[in-house]
Amino acid sequence: MSNAIKRVTGLLIIEVVNSNPNGNPDQESDPRVRDNGQGEISPVSFKRKLRDLMELTEGPVYQTVISNLNNVPNGYSFGILESRGRDRSAISKEMGDKTKFEEEKFLNSDFVRKYWDGRLFGNTFLEDGGAKGYIKTGIAQFGMGLSIASVLIQRHTNTNKSGVQEGKNQGMAPLAYRVVQHGVYVMPFFINPSLAKKSGCAACDVEVLKQLIPYAYDHTRSAIRPDVRIRHAWWMEHRKPLGSCPDHQLLDALTPRRKGDDPLAPSSTWADYMVPTKLPDHLKQKVDCIDLMAD
Repeated sequence: MSNAIKRVTGLLIIEVVNSNPNGNPDQESDPRVRDNGQGEISPVSFKRKLRDLMELTEGPVYQTVISNLNNVPNGYSFGILESRGRDRSAISKEMGDKTKFEEEKFLNSDFVRKYWDGRLFGNTFLEDGGAKGYIKTGIAQFGMGLSIASVLIQRHTNTNKSGVQEGKNQGMAPLAYRVVQHGVYVMPFFINPSLAKKSGCAACDVEVLKQLIPYAYDHTRSAIRPDVRIRHAWWMEHRKPLGSCPDHQLLDALTPRRKGDDPLAPSSTWADYMVPTKLPDHLKQKVDCIDLMAD
């Protein structure tokens, strides 16, 4: 693994089958959907799954990823800063006096060395202090996942042996099971090495991300999200430090297209899409492209 962090353009192709990939709390946990019917998966939702895998330090994904790392800077560990239910006041104490910010000391602090997600994704806890120089943006950014076509949502009543509310709808939770019947989503992501020195991010942090992505859904399944598949995880490293070609050219070249006359018609199977399996030759020469889901 090289110590240099390269500029990366990435694209996840995610198939959802009878699952809720990202519930909307403002709509009783319905799958997120735009007004035109296209489904959404928020960047926060996807990064949460990566964080959850790194918090399961006794799990096979964490153990495998960490065992494959080398060139880890002295004192670096891979803890999760933005874990569920984190006490913000405790984090503030751990960060120290933000009114006396010194960038060099901060980058060499135990706080930076401890938290993988803070180094890679940025740090929302830093917003509270408002000290000039505290970095909030990391080098890895995920965009909104958007379904190629519109999606149909199926709603069913959940049942169980005991009543959900005594004397009313006993044994039932009306319309509590809400899933997307079928959809194919695309989610872009980007690695920007320009900010690495300001966040303390090292090449090993990017390597962890690269190894985690294929397991984001397979190892975080739930009752409402049993079948979400990353069909392709395109990782394209630019050959020039500032970028070898515009990001949109790479993303457009690998984005699936809905077959048929209506590009927004809901799909029922993977076969309803035309799915690129490689970059065209004129782009292939500009980046090193791999599919993280390939054997």
